[in-house]
Amino acid sequence: MVCATSCSESDDSDTEYDNWQQRNVEHFELMYQRALDSIAKNPTKWKLIKAYSRNPDTEGAHTDYIIVHVLSQKAEHEECTKPSYAESPYYTDSVRVHIRRYLMPSASYNVKSEGFGGFGFQFDSSWLGEYNPQTMVPQSYAVGGDCNAFATAVMNMHLGDRWEICVPYPLTDGSTISSTIPSYSMMFFDITLHSFARSGEKWPAFQ
Repeated sequence: MVCATSCSESDDSDTEYDNWQQRNVEHFELMYQRALDSIAKNPTKWKLIKAYSRNPDTEGAHTDYIIVHVLSQKAEHEECTKPSYAESPYYTDSVRVHIRRYLMPSASYNVKSEGFGGFGFQFDSSWLGEYNPQTMVPQSYAVGGDCNAFATAVMNMHLGDRWEICVPYPLTDGSTISSTIPSYSMMFFDITLHSFARSGEKWPAFQ
């Protein structure tokens, strides 16, 4: 059972999400500290990226950042259709992505993650079964039409990049899917940038 945002964290009928806010705060801090260690060892595979909406001139809080684990680079995804791989989407652009979103691990849900150890309940997915870019169909989004963390991530990605992302709950903006998840939920994304179109530009041909 997944408690909707209107449910109380103290509801005795649902122990899956007891003390949910505090657990999410503590789990993100654990992921943040692990990321710092991983960045020191392998800065090409791990990143901390400050949310586009936060002040770029200050260090800010840990929760002003998304944590990125780079799974693969653009050269490994030949299905990407846009010829210029050096560019990244703008806030006003539209993107096509392969994406799955998860909550943090809980008693009933723990999906293996290469970088973060485990994901929890999967509440959104653009594909079924195993990851296979040759058969998967991406979903289209306005960069600025989703949550803060989504926009921050895709504006820093290049075509074909596949990232695992750990997002503190202040950057989920309640999520467009908030009716199906508990309040104060940090999130994990598995996201591949397939293609994008500038504002007023036609989409590249889909293959």
